[in-house]
Amino acid sequence: MKKQMAVFALFCVLLGGAAVSKEAVPAWKDVWEKAGKYETEQREEDISRDAAAGTENEERTGPDFRLYAQSAVLMDGDSGRILFGKNESDIHPMASTTKIMTCILALELGNGDDLVTVSKNAASQPQVHLGAPSGRQFYLKDLLYSLMLESHNDSAVMIAEHVGGSVEAFAGLMNQKARDLGCTDTYFITPNGLDASGTDTEGKERAHSTTAADLARIMKYCISESPKKDEFLAVTGTKAYTFSDAEGKGTYSCVNHNALLTMMDGAYSGKTGFTGGAGYCYVGALEDGEKNFIVALLGCGWPPHKTYKWADARALLQYGMKNYEYRNVWKDVEIPEITVENGIPEDGDISRGMTVQAEVAVPEKAGPEEQKNGGESLYLLLREDEQPDVRLSMKKELEAPVRRGDTAGKVEYELNGRTVAAYPVVVKEDADPITLKWCMEKIAELYLE
Repeated sequence: MKKQMAVFALFCVLLGGAAVSKEAVPAWKDVWEKAGKYETEQREEDISRDAAAGTENEERTGPDFRLYAQSAVLMDGDSGRILFGKNESDIHPMASTTKIMTCILALELGNGDDLVTVSKNAASQPQVHLGAPSGRQFYLKDLLYSLMLESHNDSAVMIAEHVGGSVEAFAGLMNQKARDLGCTDTYFITPNGLDASGTDTEGKERAHSTTAADLARIMKYCISESPKKDEFLAVTGTKAYTFSDAEGKGTYSCVNHNALLTMMDGAYSGKTGFTGGAGYCYVGALEDGEKNFIVALLGCGWPPHKTYKWADARALLQYGMKNYEYRNVWKDVEIPEITVENGIPEDGDISRGMTVQAEVAVPEKAGPEEQKNGGESLYLLLREDEQPDVRLSMKKELEAPVRRGDTAGKVEYELNGRTVAAYPVVVKEDADPITLKWCMEKIAELYLE
């Protein structure tokens, strides 16, 4: 065991893991033993599947297939619905998949033509690194390729210090963006994903970590929601890139290590990661016709099982492509008339009371997603055995005055206990209130007759 610990610690330093000190040995021992126990339990399955990694000899397309990853998610890239999850809410370190957040913030908050200077802190980062000396300058746009294709740790620190002013301040921006996206189980400390722990703003000790569900959600933002999504896709989809520093003193070449781009048709973005604490990690996206999938993997094996992440990614994506199709599940819901308390009927006869008609407000076809779900149509990515429940909830009565367009309820489409679509029910006509003035005018009319 001592020999294993020594080899593992050296491996982590060489490949970009957190630096290992004497004080850190007990923690690394726990990580090693945890990883060893996990892989021992998987050994029989590993023997048959390791050979199939990166090939199509074995097709695993059932929802009960086993994965190497400790946590995994297959997400519908359009709706954000989790189609398959394994321990998707468990918190794990995420290694260099962190860099998708670093990249998108740099695109949103920085300027690609900015000059970025290598600080002593950046130059001291462990491999994998660009290796530029302190004081050298680069254009921000070039560093993004270094960050996302080669996963250079020093480039991540350069970007963080330039955009945020410091690594700590940039981590604050990363955590704020995570909160904005609803990723409440995610906590960033470093811009490069090296294993780290620290105290958050509430005084709680936390590790640099996320969940498979949160990581997929962040990826969805990067590829489809961010105002800089096109720039993000251009960087992460590039196979190779060469650049020089601002003064032309050196030339640097980057090759994209996202093997899924060439392994599977339709793969178009993603990021790999590894540290001693995180194991192998991956987040990526694939398009199959109209279908869009995101896969997130955490703790997907430890050395020497580098190919496990590709086997798991392929298995999840094949499952999604084979078992999910878009279906129009729109249903015409009968909307009852709504009683209006204290409202004036059109004929003025208040003895019969008043009701108004209502309807489901259907969005117009305005954007890519609305092209499928505009008008009286609702296309959802579903398995053959899935069918959403449709539920109408409405107010029993309204109080005058009521105006056309006022919300009176909603129609919800629910799948597995979660709302996947909702439409407001709105009033189709006005209803004025009975007032003293109206009553006096009505009395006057009766006497004049």
